[in-house]
Amino acid sequence: MTNPFAFIQQVRAEAAKVVWPTRRETLITTGLVLLLVVFSSLFFTVVDEVLRVAVGLALGFGRSG
Repeated sequence: MTNPFAFIQQVRAEAAKVVWPTRRETLITTGLVLLLVVFSSLFFTVVDEVLRVAVGLALGFGRSG
């Protein structure tokens, strides 16, 4: 088993290898995620409404009178 001092040195060495994204990359990625969230929510809203209408018609709730 490695002693705690060596372990911390290994952790620091691995952390030094991490490549952090630039501010621009982070903003672009965040914007894309938000855009996909909006498109996904619109898609699922449309699908939900279509299914609601289809089930309503199938069960006879869509009939007027």
